[in-house]
Amino acid sequence: MDSKWSVYATMVCSNSEDLYRLIDFLNRNLKDKDVIFGMAKSEQHPDKVQITIYRTDAT
Repeated sequence: MDSKWSVYATMVCSNSEDLYRLIDFLNRNLKDKDVIFGMAKSEQHPDKVQITIYRTDAT
């Protein structure tokens, strides 16, 4: 079964150690709700991170 990811929302914010823990917590607890949280360095703001919420649709 394939899954398709679509971006639901994005946000740029300051980085912190707790942010990694929060993303991990959300992914572990909401995986059965067809959402995935991603975190990456912001291309526009090197000192910040971009949080992305993806909706997964199994096909």
